[in-house]
Amino acid sequence: MELSSILHFLENNSILVTGATGFLAKVLIEKILRVQPNVKKLYLLLRAPDSNSALHRFNNEVMAKDLFTIVRDKYGDDDLIREKVTLVPGDITLECLGIEEFGLREEILRQVQVVINLAATTDFDERYDIAFGINTIGPLNVLNFSRNCSKLRLFLHVSTAYVCGEKEGIVVEKPFKMGDTLNGARGLDISTEKEVIEGKLKELQAEQQNYISPILKDLGIQRAKKYGWPNTYAFTKAMGEMLLGKWKDKVPLVIIRPTIITSTYKEPFPGWLQGLRNIDSFVVGYGKGKISCFPGDPQTIVDLIPADMVVNAMIVAMVAHADQTTDHAIYHVGSSMANPVLYSSLQDYGLRYFTEQPWVNKDREPVIVRNGTKLSTEAMVNRYISFHYLIPLKILGVVNTASCQYFEDAYVDLSRKVKFLMRLVQLFKPYLFFKGVFDDINTEKLRGAVREIEVEDGIFYFDPRSINWAEYFMYTHIAAVVKYGFKR
Repeated sequence: MELSSILHFLENNSILVTGATGFLAKVLIEKILRVQPNVKKLYLLLRAPDSNSALHRFNNEVMAKDLFTIVRDKYGDDDLIREKVTLVPGDITLECLGIEEFGLREEILRQVQVVINLAATTDFDERYDIAFGINTIGPLNVLNFSRNCSKLRLFLHVSTAYVCGEKEGIVVEKPFKMGDTLNGARGLDISTEKEVIEGKLKELQAEQQNYISPILKDLGIQRAKKYGWPNTYAFTKAMGEMLLGKWKDKVPLVIIRPTIITSTYKEPFPGWLQGLRNIDSFVVGYGKGKISCFPGDPQTIVDLIPADMVVNAMIVAMVAHADQTTDHAIYHVGSSMANPVLYSSLQDYGLRYFTEQPWVNKDREPVIVRNGTKLSTEAMVNRYISFHYLIPLKILGVVNTASCQYFEDAYVDLSRKVKFLMRLVQLFKPYLFFKGVFDDINTEKLRGAVREIEVEDGIFYFDPRSINWAEYFMYTHIAAVVKYGFKR
């Protein structure tokens, strides 16, 4: 594999990015503008009805973030953006990506050489119709649009490593074939899935929205489990990959499969994060004293990868595969093969961090964390229920007083909490007890290619072996979760 200069590649190509307000997209946009302000053009697709709405979203949800502090300070708030960035209101669930302005659509088709699909819904139990539209049909719509770009050199799609479901052992970097399932079940047909959704929507058309949503969430889980996937997210992402593989034709296709994406490792600064991602919910619960330990299997290898490393891998893969019309490359971007970390270590890091720097609650009292027994997820739910509901009711002496309004209200509240928490158990279980390790032989080849370009090796780093997990998880990632995710 030969790599030309990465910075030169960015300078000479126009790039269309979908899902431009998402976490990873922001890190990508910032990276390109910071290291190559002479990028030919960035076309950023945002879900918006018109250009004014797109501008409002971009200013408030992208450029206003402290992630862009260096770019703003170095190049000014407006000049670079006005020259290099074109906002595109649209929607990947629609044909032609919902780009209604004819002139803009034609300009993109004439100018764009690289298309990067980052649009996705990452909720594990999203409504099936929504997840199917964005994660399955959306990539195909983006591919079909890309096919009409006269100068297209590459289509890059960001998926997830967990399209493998709950596979144990070594998970290899191989593409899906149309109709593949994880449990050997026959009959997976994406057209049938579309019909299932449409049939259910027709059946529910007379119902109110608050009744439809949970039914369609349950439908997604049911269809996923039928074919061996643990949740709607992984299932719909896998089907999206199948469609791309089937219809790519001569379009150079690269699929990036990140593992659990965490806060930035070092660029543009350590510890930038948007929202709570997977394990971060447990960091919050533990740091605030609501749970006594992180639920999960202590001996599980947790595959974490910082967002800036994922972005660097994406950029290098773009250069490596541009113009390779036969390519259908898969890259696992994670750490479990090269630099694994045990879940028990993350639990210990949490204890050390919050012992050294305890969270101060709304009463201005430091929260004392405990080194509790590492419990199963189900046991954590039971302990939570007992601590927050049953014990207080016993103390109040109302447990056996059916007529007590307080008890009735608490019982109803308890039932809702139990149902909610047990749903979380089912959603997170595949990741908290995951027994697989993601092979990254393809990604290692990319890392080797970057090492040969010594001048750029420090710019496009993505080798997880450089990560000191204790230092990073405690003083970068947990600190980021506290900064961006803790609220009093």
